[in-house]
Amino acid sequence: MVIRVNIAFCVKNLAKGSEKVRQELLKDPDFNVAEYGCTSFCGICRNYYVAIVNGKPVKADSPEELLDNIYDYADTIFDEM
Repeated sequence: MVIRVNIAFCVKNLAKGSEKVRQELLKDPDFNVAEYGCTSFCGICRNYYVAIVNGKPVKADSPEELLDNIYDYADTIFDEM
């Protein structure tokens, strides 16, 4: 059984700089990556680089940190499975 982690991005956050994170994650078969007009986390989306990972916002001060934080959080998800 293959279990994949769902990751969503707001298009405004992608334009702010998290697009390079999305591009990197698209290469990983463990992730379903999507983009939406809004993810309903406007407060943190406005101030941070953010992705919604299995429904939980993961934030960072830079795109590089966001990628690291996403992988760290995904590892905890895989460990629970």
